[in-house]
Amino acid sequence: MIFDTVVVGQLEVNCFVLGCERTGAGVVVDPGADGKLILTQIAKRGLRIEKIINTHGHFDHIGANRLLKDATGAELLIHDLDTVFLTRAADVATMYGLRADNSPAPDRYLTDGLELTFGDCRMTVLHTPGHTPGGCCLYFPGEGKVITGDTLFAESVGRTDLPGGSHETLIDSIRTRLLPLPDETVVYPGHGPESTIGHEKRHNPYLG
Repeated sequence: MIFDTVVVGQLEVNCFVLGCERTGAGVVVDPGADGKLILTQIAKRGLRIEKIINTHGHFDHIGANRLLKDATGAELLIHDLDTVFLTRAADVATMYGLRADNSPAPDRYLTDGLELTFGDCRMTVLHTPGHTPGGCCLYFPGEGKVITGDTLFAESVGRTDLPGGSHETLIDSIRTRLLPLPDETVVYPGHGPESTIGHEKRHNPYLG
């Protein structure tokens, strides 16, 4: 599977460009900014983007949804509890002195346990609220990888002091939905470096 990380925007969000090597079907996860940069990576890989997926609705993860959707015609997916954020991206970004476009409405909703495919590749949606009510992670069992958005970071966890956040809920989500994954599962967070589930079990100070 093609699994490329493109760091976008001033908040350095990890956007993921994923693809099936056999069919060329692809997915973009969290196109937060720098839409043209993401499109360049898509073209470099020769992918046909079928889905745009947001792990959650914060502006720095959805700011290039509109550009990517207009350019690719892909369907947009997000959990329904986070749709409230989609039309607020521009205003919230301005509060931080940044810029983001409001997002189009989703075509489909992410739900816990939903299986999504692109070509020969398969992922399972894990609803992991806490950072936001509709926060989700994307697990690729065949690849031993999980995209965790702003739920779990390398030796850290997502902030919970923003509207809809709950630290207790976040920790419960991590403990019940992520830590049961195999220790060797590689964690790809929404910001910062990669890790593994086993490393986080042993070294994440928030999970001790």
